[in-house]
Amino acid sequence: MQRLIRGRINKLGICVILLLSLLIGRLVQVQLISTESFTKDHINLIEASVKQRTQSLVIDEGRGRFIDRNGLPLTHDYFPSVILFPFLNGLDWPKDELGSILGMSTNEIDRLLADAEKPVVLSESLTEEKMEKINDLDYPGVVALYRQFKLEDNIAEHVIGMTGEDADTFLKRYPEKVSKENYSPHTPIGVSGLEQAFDEIILPEGSTKLLYHVDRYGGPLFGIDVRYMSPSNAYYPLSVKTTLDKNIQQMAEKVLDDYQVKKGGLVVIDIATNEVVAMASRPATNPENPIKGPGAHNLMLEPHFPGSVFKTVVTAAAIEENMVDKEMAYNCDLDIRGNLLDDEKKRMGTLNLETSFAQSCNYTFGEIGKQLVAKDRDVLDRYAEMMGLTGTIGWHGDMFGFEDFTQIPSEKENIVWSDDKEKGVPLAVAQTSIGQKDVKVTPLAVANMMATIARGGKSKEVKLVSDILYKNGTSLYTFPEHDRKVDKLSPYTVMQLQHLLREVVAADTGTGWRMRDLPYEVAGKSGTAQTGKVIEGDRELLNRWFAGYFPIQSPKYAMVMVELDVLDENNVSSVYVEMVQQLYNLENPER
Repeated sequence: MQRLIRGRINKLGICVILLLSLLIGRLVQVQLISTESFTKDHINLIEASVKQRTQSLVIDEGRGRFIDRNGLPLTHDYFPSVILFPFLNGLDWPKDELGSILGMSTNEIDRLLADAEKPVVLSESLTEEKMEKINDLDYPGVVALYRQFKLEDNIAEHVIGMTGEDADTFLKRYPEKVSKENYSPHTPIGVSGLEQAFDEIILPEGSTKLLYHVDRYGGPLFGIDVRYMSPSNAYYPLSVKTTLDKNIQQMAEKVLDDYQVKKGGLVVIDIATNEVVAMASRPATNPENPIKGPGAHNLMLEPHFPGSVFKTVVTAAAIEENMVDKEMAYNCDLDIRGNLLDDEKKRMGTLNLETSFAQSCNYTFGEIGKQLVAKDRDVLDRYAEMMGLTGTIGWHGDMFGFEDFTQIPSEKENIVWSDDKEKGVPLAVAQTSIGQKDVKVTPLAVANMMATIARGGKSKEVKLVSDILYKNGTSLYTFPEHDRKVDKLSPYTVMQLQHLLREVVAADTGTGWRMRDLPYEVAGKSGTAQTGKVIEGDRELLNRWFAGYFPIQSPKYAMVMVELDVLDENNVSSVYVEMVQQLYNLENPER
């Protein structure tokens, strides 16, 4: 019996020792081993324990920000602020002096602090002089400084993109930052747009905070000392200087909304530098489902059927290859199959190349396209590439620490043919020559094509970012201009294209007649493309385009407006006219 009892006691003792060993092992793991990366969620236990007894106010999240070409903020800015910590409530501190500086009564200040559980921020009517006087009070818990604020308006939301927390993606994208640099995998990362493209460059090195320790009742634990904690590198966070012009960007977004454009958008390019100054896409991002909901994609970077806008490429090829002259005439009473048009109103009679281009006769370009491809089956590909309507045209190349960096990774490729066998089918060639069949191009690429023509035929990659700047505004890196390594159109062909694009607007029967009386003279090409989408019985949805540049005497802007999946009624001409007029007003305020 005693032996049995002794055996049970031994077993119980062993169990207790094992349990204690497990507890001690767990404590060692928590306290000594996994203090900065606990469990699969990589919880920083030291940081969490400090948070339990610390109150803080974030002054700067530490992530780089985006600014426009003139240095104006696009995502967040820094504003003068006064910070009052809750522990001031009930203490004898110089609130009379503070009230005098701010123009507030002591009662107002007491009311703000009465029920405050977090630091109170005051930022109205502050000047450098007032901030200096407040800091001269030299009282803990009263601080005047510049604090980071997110801008209320989401400017260029599709271009700038979004950030979010995604621990799994962070670990895949930056494993060494977690293991070697003590980054939390819960650090917000870029998930779209420029936020994603430049994510590694603008990741925060740490936030800037004001903090103090509290007891269980929220009172100061170690007196009323407030600490200022910031990353050691004074050159960070960086700023990404975009090529956008904030005023023009806001103008474009407002015009699209004023004309209730449901699907489509605008692209404006500075012709001299080939930089995007505005890019707006509709529908806008849905705040409740920004990643997958309506408006999640930037439609200016996605390919769409261009319709007659593509005739610009066919015309360039025909002139360069000596396939046309002024005497050639085409029967524009026929469709691309050679059949008489059913609608008498669409019959145009016999036209030469110039009038065919101005009036957008499909038969002419179907015939020219077939003659070109019969001579050289790859001719449309070659000229589309020269004019930037194949592949992608965004800036890419090597920069510090990054090989083959791409400024616009979400840009989709432009397509002329999806099947080379179609080049042997005359009807398919004719359909391709009028921007149908498989032809799909991005509005960004079309704007670049117009900029190339306006610039005399020199083709460049499109920039959306010009510089990476240190916190103090000095340059870390400037993105150089990149010429596209493609053949160049002859000066004669470019001159003829410029003339034809102007005739689209200037000619009495040109399809761009609505742009005729603007203060800036416009050259351009309209386009209407069938989409194959049918609604309301037999009504087909269309893509409506106008692409051009202005002013023609000294070209400054190339602009594309596209409205997608619309019926006969559309806003394209109205929006284009309004944008040209407003750009003129912006640059000529005295007139």
